[in-house]
Amino acid sequence: MTAAYKEFATVYDELMTDIPYDDYVELLELAIGRLNGKKVLDVGCGTGLLSVKLAQMGAEVTGIDLSNDMLEVARNRAIDSSLSIEFNQLPMQQIAGNPSFDAAVIAIDSLNYVCTEEEVLQTFKGIYSVLQNGGTLLFDVHSTFKMDTIFLEGPFTFDNEKITYIWETEEGEEAYSVYSELAFFVKQGSGLYRRFDERHTQRTFPVNRYAEMLADVGFHIERIFSDWEDEPPHEESERIFFQVRK
Repeated sequence: MTAAYKEFATVYDELMTDIPYDDYVELLELAIGRLNGKKVLDVGCGTGLLSVKLAQMGAEVTGIDLSNDMLEVARNRAIDSSLSIEFNQLPMQQIAGNPSFDAAVIAIDSLNYVCTEEEVLQTFKGIYSVLQNGGTLLFDVHSTFKMDTIFLEGPFTFDNEKITYIWETEEGEEAYSVYSELAFFVKQGSGLYRRFDERHTQRTFPVNRYAEMLADVGFHIERIFSDWEDEPPHEESERIFFQVRK
């Protein structure tokens, strides 16, 4: 991993400090009971922030991500926490194997980086294949309202005197998709700033389309809720959660 990417990963972690990962742990416990001894697949695990929290609760965690650089940060994080977590580089669309997991999570809109219905279906089918009977999938996605309205209200800026970013977003080519360009400026010891650039494409689908795809795969939908609350989605919900069972 390059020094520049290691620095970017540190920035990424700092910007994710407001994400309520502890709430995600609680949501999973509510769905499957105590995590101790449960086998959990963390899909799109990034730098392992959620994986570590799940493992600290006693879960046997396997994390997968497309970025090997992110996974190297995750492995070091697990080592620093004296935790045994398996991390593998794998696109979520290519998940396959024997049914061995009690639960899978796709946290913090990671599924929105899968931009075609076919690939979303492949992801659901792969997760279904590796879950034991009765196993749970918990995931969240951006709402269509967030894609069509909130994201297009930019540009967005952030500055905490150590990190500054400018986030510009435009409507994507597909329905309910956005293309984002982010410029990060990270303050160095010299007082100068190092610049990193990131480009992202995300896409979501209406709630009923996700429900149809999940049902087509064979999942039983237990709960659909929004914005970290035990409330059904409404017109201005921004984050939609799905709890489904094999």
